[in-house]
Amino acid sequence: MSMDDHVLEKLGWGPPFQEAWRSRASEVEEPARIGADYGVEYVLFSARGDLRATIPGRLRMAIRKGESVRPVVGDWVTFEPQSQEGTTVIQSVLPRRTQLVRKAAGRADEEQVVAANLDVVFLVSALTRDLNPRRLERYLTVAWDSGAQPVVVLTKADLCEDVEAARERIAALAPDVPLHTVSAYTGEGLDALWQYIGGNRTVALIGSSGVGKSTLINRMLGSARMEVGTTREDDKGRHTTTHRELFVLPQGGLVIDTPGMRELGLMESDEGLRTAFTDIEELAAGCRFSNCRHEKEPGCAVHEAIRGGQLAPERLESYLKLGQEVARQEPRVKPDTKKAPRSSTDSQKKRGR
Repeated sequence: MSMDDHVLEKLGWGPPFQEAWRSRASEVEEPARIGADYGVEYVLFSARGDLRATIPGRLRMAIRKGESVRPVVGDWVTFEPQSQEGTTVIQSVLPRRTQLVRKAAGRADEEQVVAANLDVVFLVSALTRDLNPRRLERYLTVAWDSGAQPVVVLTKADLCEDVEAARERIAALAPDVPLHTVSAYTGEGLDALWQYIGGNRTVALIGSSGVGKSTLINRMLGSARMEVGTTREDDKGRHTTTHRELFVLPQGGLVIDTPGMRELGLMESDEGLRTAFTDIEELAAGCRFSNCRHEKEPGCAVHEAIRGGQLAPERLESYLKLGQEVARQEPRVKPDTKKAPRSSTDSQKKRGR
């Protein structure tokens, strides 16, 4: 293995990307991973080191026409070093294994890729007034649709009076999804998170502002690289992260920080929705009518479960609301190799664990 290969592997490089690069890149192009996205300029992590890069007009036009995707943090790209007056220029985006997608703010049917080529998504929520089961259901839907493994991380355990009660409340939403309670302040529970990061895997953190994502990353990095803001009196966090950025951890593995997202609009996430609500999907199989909408139809097994106390009515309400949101979106083309796993067990098998 060459020194270049070793550097790229630490960045998450592997056979799928290598094959795509060999089939697409010219002799002068080299591979790199998007480490930061500043809108008009990117930071590339490459075997040459960190590089500042831009997108040429040709690629911008291809993006506008839908012939290429816009590079985002986590993407693998090809570039020509110093191809224009000393500026590094991105030439193409290699096919993504997975991608975390949400509806662009204020736009009815336009998707926004938050990050690409993830192995795990940490759904971060604080054990304070931010703890919102309905929001976590939305995050789970998006995470399952990404093709990556979702993991729920409940932060600020040192500020919670009854951690076990809060944990049980959230665990009931997705019993097959790993759940960890941590405190970045005391260090409690942090060691358990490393099992998802080893082996040069990439983890993205998503959650509202103020839940402790930046503090968590600082603890993983072993230094205060990320700015940390205070939480306002209304318990709403301040936006300290303003762009998406990938960090290579000293112990191995990579993490992506994202700006706080109090709202996470869904795109066409039917598979992710079904996986996030497997309890309702399983109950629905017992409904009298195969097209039961779980409203006022006779023989509805879902409403029977609510009457019997096996299902919370607000969970069904969330399921129906998210289903309506998904139905309003136009179908979109997903990466060829990306399929949302049906359960956390299936996801682990898929990765050979």
